[in-house]
Amino acid sequence: MTSASGGADMVDWDLAVATATRLARPGPEVSREEARTVVAELRRHALEAEEHVREYTGMLSSSLADAPATPVLVVDRPGWVRANVAGFRTVVQPLVDKLQARRTDTPGAAVFGSLGEKATGVEVGAVLAFLSAKVLGQYETFAPAELPSAPDTPESLFDKPRRGLVPQPGRLLLVAPNIVQVERELDVEPHDFRLWVCLHEETHRTQFTAVPWLRDHIQSEVQDFLVQTDVDPGAFVERLRDAFGGVPGLGGRGNGSAGGSLMEVVQTPLQREILGRLTAVMSLLEGHADVVMDGVGPAVVPSVAEIREKFQQRRDKGAGRLDLVLRRLLGMDAKLRQYQDGAVFVRGVVERVGMSGFNRVWTSPNTLPTKEEIHDPAAWVTRVIG
Repeated sequence: MTSASGGADMVDWDLAVATATRLARPGPEVSREEARTVVAELRRHALEAEEHVREYTGMLSSSLADAPATPVLVVDRPGWVRANVAGFRTVVQPLVDKLQARRTDTPGAAVFGSLGEKATGVEVGAVLAFLSAKVLGQYETFAPAELPSAPDTPESLFDKPRRGLVPQPGRLLLVAPNIVQVERELDVEPHDFRLWVCLHEETHRTQFTAVPWLRDHIQSEVQDFLVQTDVDPGAFVERLRDAFGGVPGLGGRGNGSAGGSLMEVVQTPLQREILGRLTAVMSLLEGHADVVMDGVGPAVVPSVAEIREKFQQRRDKGAGRLDLVLRRLLGMDAKLRQYQDGAVFVRGVVERVGMSGFNRVWTSPNTLPTKEEIHDPAAWVTRVIG
């Protein structure tokens, strides 16, 4: 892949990073000593959470012992942006290739393409700026070859995602400013909340390190989804109008009843089929992490009941009008449904066949729940367990 200036990326990624860094809201005010304490504590909690998650889930401990170590990076908001841009560039390559081929066949496209890269870079940067204040932690599945790094100088507090020499199956990111901001908003015990967050994110790391085929399966589905993208500008604009028409207060021709996010309404029929499979597996992963977090919590997080109650109220309450519009357009409301649907599925299966029976879900892509089975745990048990 050439650089953005070389014209092959279709997105000016450097401009995206610069835009996101400029637009990202500042984090909560903390002293330097407090920030240093938070970063150190999150690193300790990540290690502690790893043991708790393995013991609770019983997920292929022998495979985990042989798996390559994955980095844990404690980052600030700009660090989260840089890490995600690296992942985006990796996963969207099939779409880049397709769009580049179309540009080559279109007279005058090179001139407009250069302008398009700048515009898209700004747009991507604006989205990343919004998301950078929302994410508490993330297992970055599609990270390129990266190694964790120490801070650049003794004065630096946060890890800096960098290109490395050894391929990694992913890396865990903990966004320290956002964790501090939410624990203050909820008025919960900070040490308990930080461990609680780490339990959720560490579950994701365990899922991918204990199940070697999972990353490649999801990446294949995502790339198939991107390859099917309709690059005809007219068709894209038509569906884009429908997206905005379905959002109250944004005008357009819709009546406000459209159900999907922006990403859903610009899809082709085949993409919707792929998205159904991806939605099911993402619901599984998110719900499983929620179940593990709450299962481990009572033994190691004294105030877990208060944290869960307040955090759920925060999820249900939402935010201001603009925030809600952006959440819908970006599909973030769908992510919240994934937590709920997936958790109901996991609990339903565990109640019927226990944790060891549930772990059959990790056997192969064929044992993953379908979109329908996510809402019918008994059907999955009948199909897979018998």
